[in-house]
Amino acid sequence: MNTVTDKGVISARPMADVQGSRDHRNLAIDRVGVRSLRYPVLVQTEQGPTASVANFSMAVALPADKKGTHMSRFVALLETMNKQCQALSPEVMSELSRDLLVLLEANQGSLSAAFPFFIEKAAPVSGVKSLMDYQVVLQAESSPGKATVAIEVRVPVKSLCPCSKEISDYGAHNQRSEVTLRAEFAEGKVPSLEALIRAVEAQASCELWGLLKRPDEKYVTERAYDNAKFVEDLVRDVALSVKAFAGVVSFSVEAENFESIHNHSAWARITG
Repeated sequence: MNTVTDKGVISARPMADVQGSRDHRNLAIDRVGVRSLRYPVLVQTEQGPTASVANFSMAVALPADKKGTHMSRFVALLETMNKQCQALSPEVMSELSRDLLVLLEANQGSLSAAFPFFIEKAAPVSGVKSLMDYQVVLQAESSPGKATVAIEVRVPVKSLCPCSKEISDYGAHNQRSEVTLRAEFAEGKVPSLEALIRAVEAQASCELWGLLKRPDEKYVTERAYDNAKFVEDLVRDVALSVKAFAGVVSFSVEAENFESIHNHSAWARITG
């Protein structure tokens, strides 16, 4: 600890590294780290880096003979990222996961960053522009010589029930839905977040916009009516769209319809 001498000068003595000491219980820990670490970030978009705020989870494996990990180094990694003005992307997450192993002296590690992602969209008829928000999660796993990154996008869309349309003399019940796409791509073949979101929206009864005028509302209503889909149709069509991307390694698609005529949701999931 620091001490003050008779001349008023602070001298530093070595402090004990309790976390770095040896543990004798002989039990390795799968993951240890920090959660709910909120940090300002740059996010890579098709138009360039844009500012956002991400919620990070970061962890490493701890050997059986080591008492603890150095928690402050997780924060230090994000500080370095920001000082270097790195914009979050699958490639940067891969780099961060490798740096995590070096900084924490670990042989396995993982980190995730969850953040809101905004796209400026023009309304379908009036052309009025507004921001539409989506939720994105980037997750990276690393071990010596290997790093994998998964992308998750949560996309709100509109769905209209084919059965209701078929049996009704007029109208059909419809609702807002949420599609969650999680995918892993081969290195160097990762599409943009915008491309993944557009691939999901294109398969819905209709996509959503932040701001609509009356002609746009008419379009959305009629587009959904002409493009009725069950939740099963939605996950299958999104899955086919994802499989068309070059370099896709694995994926899962989940859709949830927040039913307008029930007090429960309908949902489906497909993996590939």
